[in-house]
Amino acid sequence: MNKAITDGLVFMPPQFSTGLDVWSSQDGTPGSATFDGAGNAALVPADQDFGGCLELLKTDATQKLRYMGQTTILPGCYVRVRARVKAISGNLPSVRIAAWAGGAGNAHVSGLNEVGPSVSLTAYGEVVEVSAIIGTGARGGVDMVWNNAAIYAHVGLDLTGSNGGAIRVDDLIVEDITSAFYRDMMDWVDVRDYGAVGDGVTDDSLAFEAADVAAAGREVVVPAGVFHLANHVSMSNPVRFEGTVTMPADQRLVLRGNYELRPYVEAFGDELLGFKKAFQALLNFSNHESLDMNGLRIDVDGPIDLQAAEGSKSTFEVRRVIRNGQFNAVASANWDPTVVTSQGTYSAASPSVLSNVSNVANIAVGSLVEGTGVGREVYVTERNVGAGTLTLSQPLHNAVGTQSYSFTRFKYILDCSGFSKFSKFTLTDVEFQCNSVANGILLAPAGQTFHLKDSFVTKPLDRGVTSHGRGCQDLQIDRCHFVSSEQQVAATARKCVAFNVNANDAKIRDNRFERFRHTGVLHGNGHVLVGNHLFQGDDLLDAPRLGGLIFTYPNVKSVITGNYIDNCSIEWTNEHDAAPDFGVEFSFGGLTVTGNIFTSSDAASWFNWIVIKPFGAGHFVQGLSVIGNTFKAINGSVDRIESVDTSIAGLDFGRSRNVVFEGNTFNSVTQATINPVTLEFNQNSNATHWTLNSGAYLPFQGWARNVASVVTEGPITNGAGATVFTQPYATTNYGAGNDQVQLTWSEPCKGRVVVTTRMDNPF
Repeated sequence: MNKAITDGLVFMPPQFSTGLDVWSSQDGTPGSATFDGAGNAALVPADQDFGGCLELLKTDATQKLRYMGQTTILPGCYVRVRARVKAISGNLPSVRIAAWAGGAGNAHVSGLNEVGPSVSLTAYGEVVEVSAIIGTGARGGVDMVWNNAAIYAHVGLDLTGSNGGAIRVDDLIVEDITSAFYRDMMDWVDVRDYGAVGDGVTDDSLAFEAADVAAAGREVVVPAGVFHLANHVSMSNPVRFEGTVTMPADQRLVLRGNYELRPYVEAFGDELLGFKKAFQALLNFSNHESLDMNGLRIDVDGPIDLQAAEGSKSTFEVRRVIRNGQFNAVASANWDPTVVTSQGTYSAASPSVLSNVSNVANIAVGSLVEGTGVGREVYVTERNVGAGTLTLSQPLHNAVGTQSYSFTRFKYILDCSGFSKFSKFTLTDVEFQCNSVANGILLAPAGQTFHLKDSFVTKPLDRGVTSHGRGCQDLQIDRCHFVSSEQQVAATARKCVAFNVNANDAKIRDNRFERFRHTGVLHGNGHVLVGNHLFQGDDLLDAPRLGGLIFTYPNVKSVITGNYIDNCSIEWTNEHDAAPDFGVEFSFGGLTVTGNIFTSSDAASWFNWIVIKPFGAGHFVQGLSVIGNTFKAINGSVDRIESVDTSIAGLDFGRSRNVVFEGNTFNSVTQATINPVTLEFNQNSNATHWTLNSGAYLPFQGWARNVASVVTEGPITNGAGATVFTQPYATTNYGAGNDQVQLTWSEPCKGRVVVTTRMDNPF
């Protein structure tokens, strides 16, 4: 900025040679005395140093020289006044630039500093320059800081000290030097001013850091060019990128002043690389706990290996968050699953190990294991190439010996498997557009409290969120929307699973799961599933349905509350057990199912919403509460709400205990399930033994193990019509199916009784 150029202002006073009638010996105001004809002033036409100049004889204590013209003072404009002087004879005075501050109405503005630094003359004939800067801002180097009341100045100089000396003064120079203050006036600094080259080769790391120090709260500008940063660079101030940067993968760019995704994308000129470098910074400094993706969509044509993007850590257990963005999978061969078929040997003595695995080096950690005797969602957690072994996420229930297995490594948009342990990581308001080509998220093999919330996992090819180890401990999925890629596929033909859990204490809350093969396969215990909507129906009539929530740990100690479970079942197994027959352990128990809405439409009549499938003999139910739920079939009825899948083994009903089915509502369900069940029985002919059949009502069509009460309604009468006052005794587990109760009276009689029967012992 130069007001002489931009606004046509004239700062320079006239040369002395044009006349002394505009040069005042006082303040320079109109009517003040001038040097024109004064006895102590004379023009010198040809000084050897100055050319034409003014010679003054000092006669006053403060000898003033002021230009009578008005030098404009503007806010934000800085004016420098300079003069070259030299002593000729007599006493040596001191010299300083001075000015008179004028305001509106030509009034003097008092209270301002109107003199610059004083310079003492020490030798005759020595040319000395004095200068001072006048401006309205208190910036470094401004000698006379004036307020906005001052709108012009009468500029000049003062001679102070002893009288009697003669000096010569060259023509005064008055100039706009606002540009000298640009760096202080602008809200940015340019890295080029601190040595950055931007040729893509020269290391500009130190220049970036120097610019950051100089910025002191202002923005750092990276202009057009390619700036190579060979070392870690940390910027405390906001950085604006017009050019781009390059740096080695293991070096970090930390933008503390504006840490979010957009500056990283601008810095590296690529969305995916920008995300990786931003994630690298997220795990390596403590100023920010979250990375805001600024609502940006990142197109990805292959998995993002988060550990490789960070590059230096194998474990991380400090809370970090990624929020507000979208990952969009682009079709590419990089998403193709890797499938390997190999032989391996399994022993129940080492339930989590496959040994003697052929071709083990080609089997990737995180691969899904399939084969005879392998339960659902079993993955490779570790690989030991030298020993030829694989560590599995779960035991195998019936695979002792040597056989062939298939190992399928799905490809995930975010792959955390490179970390050995990764905890307290949250994704919120993030959408994974898998587009039927990619999968969602692969967790680390170990870790706690991975949290996915307010996010979308849309059309994963095979899996939404996968745990191949115990990185799912305390997994939390809240208010998310999972949509499968198999909307038009029959339920039984689907392959995609929304999520799985191997460890304990998952919290799955307020989510929506749409048309997966299975919504969740959960091992471990302590799970809480609340407020979810899962539906797995299809467009077929009278069709089978599959399990929505699959629990693979018998004593699950879990709660299913307030969910909408539509066209799928709760399936309870022990398929992840190397010795599935009941032994020294807890059997099926610890499950509470309360306040849910169960629905089916166009389902086969033999469909059930609650299914127990033992994978070994001797198991029983030892704690199950199904209370306050609504069961409703649409477009057809179902036979009953629960069953035991006996395709491998059945349940031991002689050991059932603490099973409660009560307060439920049944709509288009042929047979209600109640325990304890209270039924009315009428005996119309005299008999000593009354056989009461309540088995159809009992859960899983179990045994009638317990009679809680027998209440007579009206008189019990004998053959003579007399009232029988004696009480009967009850025989439980009666009949071929052990599902009847026999009441034995003291004599043949008839009448009506209300009997409460249980299929369990209550404790």
